[in-house]
Amino acid sequence: MSQLPYSKFDENKLILRDELAIDRTVLANERTMLSYLRSGVALGIAGVSIMHFANDGWFWGLGIACIPIGVVTSIIGVIRYRRMEKAICVVRKKCCKENV
Repeated sequence: MSQLPYSKFDENKLILRDELAIDRTVLANERTMLSYLRSGVALGIAGVSIMHFANDGWFWGLGIACIPIGVVTSIIGVIRYRRMEKAICVVRKKCCKENV
């Protein structure tokens, strides 16, 4: 099993700069997840819209393809968020207690 990227930090030896860097990382992680979710919803809406206005068969197929791609994109975003959140929790134990 690979070592988590933040496991090299000792939580008792963090200075203010390190704490602020972790806070920025947490916010960036949340922004990234929201971006994945936004893309997934946009793909789903695009798929429904394409299917609604489709006159040709290949447009219908394109619309049907967009919907599961949007769902998969959202799932990937949540998985990546949770994986990074676990890595951050190695450094900041209170984060883990809030999420449990």
